[in-house]
Amino acid sequence: MVQRIIPELSNGEFERFVKGEFVVVSFFKEWCMNCLMMNPIFEEASEKFLDKIKFAKINVEDNREIMRKFEINSTPYFIIFKGGCVCGKFGKTSCVEEFEEKLKEFLIKN
Repeated sequence: MVQRIIPELSNGEFERFVKGEFVVVSFFKEWCMNCLMMNPIFEEASEKFLDKIKFAKINVEDNREIMRKFEINSTPYFIIFKGGCVCGKFGKTSCVEEFEEKLKEFLIKN
């Protein structure tokens, strides 16, 4: 299986990227141990939801404006967007199955 490259967005790219049907964005810090632990889970989920959800990352230390806009106080943090609007938020999960269940939950609701 070819691994997808998940784009890392900046302030300027963010608004345009989240206008899609379903988008999940991982808000992270490079030095955050929980973020490092969640990265493989996020990447695996991006493979499984390839046709349903777009995935992206944002380093909150380089994009503090976005961090403040969405009131992100801890990392990792995930926000699901539909058509540019927030339709879900959640923090660290313990495994890929739990992460995928959260994504499925939002797909079904919306």
